[in-house]
Amino acid sequence: MFKALRFMGWPLLAGVLIALLIIQRYPQWVGLPSLDVNLQQAPQTTSVQQGPVSYADAVTIAAPSVVNLYTTKVINKPAHPLFEDPQFRRFFGDNSPKQKRMESSLGSGVIMSPEGYILTNNHVTSGADQIVVALKDGRETLARVIGSDPETDLAVLKIDLKSLPAITVGRSDNIRIGDVALAIGNPFGVGQTVTMGIISATGRNQLGLNNYEDFIQTDAAINPGNSGGALVDANGNLTGINTAIFSKSGGSQGIGFAIPVKLAMEVMKSIIEHGQVIRGWLGIEVQPLTQELAESFGLSGRPGIVVAGIFRDGPAQKAGLQLGDVILSIDGEPAGDGRRSMNQVARIKPTDKVTIQVMRNGKELKLSAEIGLRPPPAPVQEKEE
Repeated sequence: MFKALRFMGWPLLAGVLIALLIIQRYPQWVGLPSLDVNLQQAPQTTSVQQGPVSYADAVTIAAPSVVNLYTTKVINKPAHPLFEDPQFRRFFGDNSPKQKRMESSLGSGVIMSPEGYILTNNHVTSGADQIVVALKDGRETLARVIGSDPETDLAVLKIDLKSLPAITVGRSDNIRIGDVALAIGNPFGVGQTVTMGIISATGRNQLGLNNYEDFIQTDAAINPGNSGGALVDANGNLTGINTAIFSKSGGSQGIGFAIPVKLAMEVMKSIIEHGQVIRGWLGIEVQPLTQELAESFGLSGRPGIVVAGIFRDGPAQKAGLQLGDVILSIDGEPAGDGRRSMNQVARIKPTDKVTIQVMRNGKELKLSAEIGLRPPPAPVQEKEE
């Protein structure tokens, strides 16, 4: 009997295996549901472009162009607190002895050309008696200030060294929210540091930081010492100059701001060529057209800005603008936002003429104004400590 079973075992086992294979391949033959998937009815996955695993190549390209800045300035300080007492100063005046104290600060900068021009923030170099530039390759040298623009918080420096690694300039007007952003600088003086994030927003303004604001917002960590450093894209191209952070603690909280490289390049070019930034000027102060004002002017649903002030003998007064006029457009551009319209005027070359469409007493008028040169801002006097 055992011999018979042993003789029948191999054919039986083979038959069972064949049956299992047939059921797995053609389950519908035995009444089971088919395992085939209808590919035409299956949901299609969205093709998403994957970024690189590492951004080391971008850092290798951009990092040599980012420099550390060490600025120093001498501050006069009273030799003793007694000399600041009002009663003491009443008898001895302001001729009390002073102590000179050296104050230092940290910042960053970006080498923009092989000739040695460096872009940084004005607040990094303002009032500095000496600016030391430290390159990534270990070289150090003194820099001189070519010019500054407090209204955009930019400054241009110049150093005289050979074989300077100028950064590759990208296009800030092509960046998109969600693009990778790398911030390179010298936070807290620890040395060159790279942080990564994304572009969180573009065109940020009305922050009260500068007169001319068109910031790139990023969550790449920007800390004290990063000011004037580079914001670059995933390919190592410069897209902005890191400038400020929004923070309640003094450190990075994921909201940093950079000046777009397009604006920074325009400022740098003007400073190098003219020693200052040449901006157009109308000589007016404007305020928003509120809903109540729009209804009173019969302009409900139309954009506009109200002339709230006019500088005497300025371009606007010479063109015939009056207080209370509602500017509807400037050179065909709708004037729905006062800051944007004034920035538009600032980009126009002085002596050029513009057409201004206004509403006055219910009637539309077209005026022609010759753009003037914007006066420089009044210098801010620093207080002695």
